[in-house]
Amino acid sequence: QVQLVESGGGLVQAGGSLRLSCTASGSIFSINAMGFYRQAPGKQRELVATIKSGGSTNYADAVKGRFSISRDNAKNTVYLQMNSLKPEDTAVYYCNADGVVRKIDSYYLLPTDYWGQGTQVTVSS
Repeated sequence: QVQLVESGGGLVQAGGSLRLSCTASGSIFSINAMGFYRQAPGKQRELVATIKSGGSTNYADAVKGRFSISRDNAKNTVYLQMNSLKPEDTAVYYCNADGVVRKIDSYYLLPTDYWGQGTQVTVSS
């Protein structure tokens, strides 16, 4: 089974910074895209940022210019640098791995999507 382990959440004052990381493990051959989504209380889960294996990125308008996503393909790890944090950034942040191909012995399994357990980010005003 594939596991996504997140770290880096916490409590920070408005204007501060946090860095989230997420590492995928479990006989992984390749991952198409990795990214972070967030869900605030009473709201739907929304995209924050994604990055494909080739390096192309996509950001939500609300975080453009403040957040930066990067990826280490060799380590199956994605990072989200969050600067100039605002109280409205408060949410549970979930890591996503899209199009994960696993190799078991000589077999390649069909691409599957996976989610991390989530990490809380709280920004105080």
